[in-house]
Amino acid sequence: MAKTEFAPDRSQNFSKHLLSVAVLLEENQPEAADEALEQLDPSTRLLVLSRLDAPLRRRLIESIDPEDAAEYLHDIPEIQALRLLEKITPSKAAEILEELPKDEQADFVGEMSEAKQASILSQMPAQDADEVRELIAYEDEEAGGIMIVDYVWVHEKQTVGDVVDHLQANADKFSDFDVQYVYVVGEDRDLRGVLRLRDLVLSPRSAKIGGLMISDPLAVNDHMPLRDLHHFFVEHNYVGVPVVDSVGKMVGVLRRGDVEEAMSDHYAEDYLKTQGIVNEELRTMPLALRSRRRLAWLSINVLLNIVAASVIAFYQDTLSQVIALAVFLPIISDMSGCSGNQAVAVSMRELSLGLVNPKEVLRVWMKEVSVGLINGFALGVLIAMVAFIWQGNPWLGVVVGLAMMINTIVAVSLGGTLPLVMRQFKLDPALASGPILTTVTDMCGFFLVLSCASLLIDKLI
Repeated sequence: MAKTEFAPDRSQNFSKHLLSVAVLLEENQPEAADEALEQLDPSTRLLVLSRLDAPLRRRLIESIDPEDAAEYLHDIPEIQALRLLEKITPSKAAEILEELPKDEQADFVGEMSEAKQASILSQMPAQDADEVRELIAYEDEEAGGIMIVDYVWVHEKQTVGDVVDHLQANADKFSDFDVQYVYVVGEDRDLRGVLRLRDLVLSPRSAKIGGLMISDPLAVNDHMPLRDLHHFFVEHNYVGVPVVDSVGKMVGVLRRGDVEEAMSDHYAEDYLKTQGIVNEELRTMPLALRSRRRLAWLSINVLLNIVAASVIAFYQDTLSQVIALAVFLPIISDMSGCSGNQAVAVSMRELSLGLVNPKEVLRVWMKEVSVGLINGFALGVLIAMVAFIWQGNPWLGVVVGLAMMINTIVAVSLGGTLPLVMRQFKLDPALASGPILTTVTDMCGFFLVLSCASLLIDKLI
């Protein structure tokens, strides 16, 4: 069968491209499918690759050139790329990983089981495998887990001519590096200085590197946490900074863009956790897996909501006598939840940036109570006026307005302090603050409205 010709198409209607690539793979023409994908614009190619059936995507990756396969793995979501690497043979996975930067190799291999790690690393050159093992040992949100290890370093005793000849002789290797500076090290690979490319190019070939370099440059420790790295780049307008270990040996380079991306990923992950998405989810994943993961969270919330609803059941006689209260219960619950979530967001932000200590619960509570008093009073007056205008009963306004004010104070108090308490107990504040806050504010709001109404039932009927 003749290969299908594909003309470049910039449209976002990718359905026909998806069908064409799938047909080529089903007919065992992975090279033709690869050619078709290369002619698509990046956004359409990403959609096609991510929507391909998993077996077809595996057939493509296994059959094409490792360099092309690595490029596709770099483009698609990490979870899909990881599943592909786990499914294909260790030797093929090693070939593909070799085409990626060392930091990306470590990101993929570090997410695999120990058995899979060992099988893939055994197929890689010994030195490369050792470098990947060293990177895997770092935590994801510390300098060593974010840095790149593909950079240019030279010895301080070399001359400009030596370095220029070295760069030219290894042009193919260095062409993939993000080279803006040359890092100068001593005999034990200890960091001695940084050399600007401008100084290298404009200096005599006989000049010593040690005399041209910027001595004693700023560096970060390989175990420095993400929030401290973020602070570093806020304070210093650097594109990148060298990373050293505990004895001053240079182990990598940390780029500003990578730190910003890691911070963005951190915030996105925290947000997803507050919504009950604990592990990364894509709609191309198996239906049963997606459903099972979501149900694990939703089932807990059902139980918590039953507890909150039990307050209404306890006061059902009051509610049946003053049915107007049913209109205000969800309003008070929702508004208090919003106020509490605002406080959670601020605490999470300050914790991630290191601006608050988890033990400063009292300080945070005092700050939030101040806001809660003002906002609670304003919201309470507003909803009391609505209740009075609607029903013409000032006592109904007193009940719902007082409940709104008190519940707002409770909500911001809990929202501000819960993340700190959770962090002290080594629990993920993003994962637990949401459902606890929602349940308590619902229970408190229902209780305040219905208990006050019970006390003033003669004035409400």
